[in-house]
Amino acid sequence: MDLYEHQARELFERHGIPVPRAEVTDSPREAREIARRLGGRAVVKAQVKTGGRGKAGGVKLAPDPAAAESTARQMLGADIRGHRVGTVMLAEPVDVEREFYVSYVLDRAAGGFLAIASAEGGTEIEETAATRPEAVARIPVDPARGVTSAVAAHIASAAGLPARTADVLIRLWQVLVREDALLVEVNPLVRTRDGRVLALDGKVTLDDNARFRQSRWGAEPREHTDPLEAEAAARGLTYVKLDGEVGVIGNGAGLVMSTLDVIAGRGARPADFLDIGGGASARTMADALFVVLADPAVKSVLVNVFGGITACDTVAEGILGALDAVHLTKPLVVRLDGNNAEAGRALLDRHAHPLIEQATTMDAAAHRAAELARAA
Repeated sequence: MDLYEHQARELFERHGIPVPRAEVTDSPREAREIARRLGGRAVVKAQVKTGGRGKAGGVKLAPDPAAAESTARQMLGADIRGHRVGTVMLAEPVDVEREFYVSYVLDRAAGGFLAIASAEGGTEIEETAATRPEAVARIPVDPARGVTSAVAAHIASAAGLPARTADVLIRLWQVLVREDALLVEVNPLVRTRDGRVLALDGKVTLDDNARFRQSRWGAEPREHTDPLEAEAAARGLTYVKLDGEVGVIGNGAGLVMSTLDVIAGRGARPADFLDIGGGASARTMADALFVVLADPAVKSVLVNVFGGITACDTVAEGILGALDAVHLTKPLVVRLDGNNAEAGRALLDRHAHPLIEQATTMDAAAHRAAELARAA
């Protein structure tokens, strides 16, 4: 679950990371009063869960309370990169001398966390990382050891950060661990002209598996920027949209990941990750096909199921049942193996749909699905 900036700021403040004074509102009139309390001038920031707000007009400096009110009125209800602005945060302006970047992110491949830091923070950090990777330090962090004073000093030194930022690095790690986060990011972390170190902006992603421990953020459903991901979530499916042309449905995360790899090895690109789970019903299979086939980028679909708890004849029934609700216009390659595989294959053979093919191995199924996608 991604937090809004003001929520991330709240966490930072709770853990002793210095932040500018700020307040949140959904009222233009109240924005005027907040600006007055902040001393007159205020930075008005749209609260949306997306990057690039500044370039999209979602961050503006208001020189006085009246301007803060009019700016808030313009932002509230506006669309920022596909997100409707429901609240704005007004923050105290600061006199920035230098901008830095610091973050911790889960490194699944390494089984640990990665500290990423740079002495050149700000809105162009992605460009810096792409064009001058040597300006961005990447330091593995052992989860068992954590970020001690020595580790923080090493990260700061490797990135060329001032020594006094080490305390922020320690406290940012505490946010990650104590708040069940997968990502904590400060961009920019700044040094002001009067020598203070402040977190001007923050991004925090909490682990959805720990939501029961983070109930103070409410029970709002996970926010999906992609409409297909939102549709899949509403149907209880584990689905991630990818940039490819072969739709993928499987049962079990490991099998689905292997299927993505095999498709890529056949010169095609997977269009999604969709796991129907180990005990999926025929209804789940039908829902999965509905979501995958709704993606206009999909040219072919591969259903790869190893029957265990989910018997293959149940999967076949789900596929055939889905055809009553979904008009199949894209070729479907099905590989069934395991529990009741022969019965499942026989069901599909009897139906003899012209766009459904079967394969007996994952390699053969991936090869055929890639071939059909290229020919589409």
